[in-house]
Parts: sequence; structure tokens; C-alpha cells
Amino acid sequence: MRFHTRKWIKPQDLNPNGSLFGGRLLEWIDEEAALYAIIQLENPKTVTKYMSEIDFRSSAREGDIIEIGMDVVKFGRASLTLRCEVRNKMTRESIIVIDKIVMVSLDENGKSKPHGKTEIEYVKDRLKS
Repeated sequence: MRFHTRKWIKPQDLNPNGSLFGGRLLEWIDEEAALYAIIQLENPKTVTKYMSEIDFRSSAREGDIIEIGMDVVKFGRASLTLRCEVRNKMTRESIIVIDKIVMVSLDENGKSKPHGKTEIEYVKDRLKS
């Protein structure tokens, strides 16, 4: 699992119980999945199609630093399936796991568009000439 983004939990991220609001965390995960898929598929018109069961394992509190990790599970014809884990940066305790997030590449008409990708590419490798 590669952890790409860190977030610092602030007062505006908390629910009435004083812990991280699940909706805020899901917003961050969806954005991270979209950015990851857009870069991998080289298509800014990439959207979330599906998220599997969301397993909340622990919580985060104000002042905690969390990190969001993504792994590629599979490349489809027009899709990219990801796995996500969010953990506490300092303790490494898992906060949430989502086994399947399906992102779909779209054409200019909003229809699925084959991307032709079969493996993870790193931007640094695309820049080599």
C-alpha cells in the first residue's frame, strides 16, 4: 500500500462526539481515489462508479495526522479498481478500509471510454525520453 496524502484533523472535521466525521473522511478518500485514477488513466474525466463495504476500524481525534493509502487491485477495460486504507500516521492504527473503489474513465459524452492501461505507471517514468 502506498500512502499518498496526509491530513491533519482539525475542529471543523469533527462530529458531535469529538471524533473525525465519517463523511469528511469519505470525501477525502473519494478525492484521493479520483486523483490517483486520473493520473493513472491520464484522463481528467474519471469518476467514481462504486465503493464496496466501508469498514470503520477506529477513529481519529483533533490533532491526529492521518494518511490515505491506495493500491491498484485491477485494470478493467475502462475502469480502475482500487483498495484504500486510512491509518493514523503516528500509531499506524488502521482507521478505515475499503476493499474496492471502482473508477471509470469517460469520454466527452460521459460514456465509458477504454483507457488501454494494464499496469501502474509512475509519472517519473512517463517523463523519460
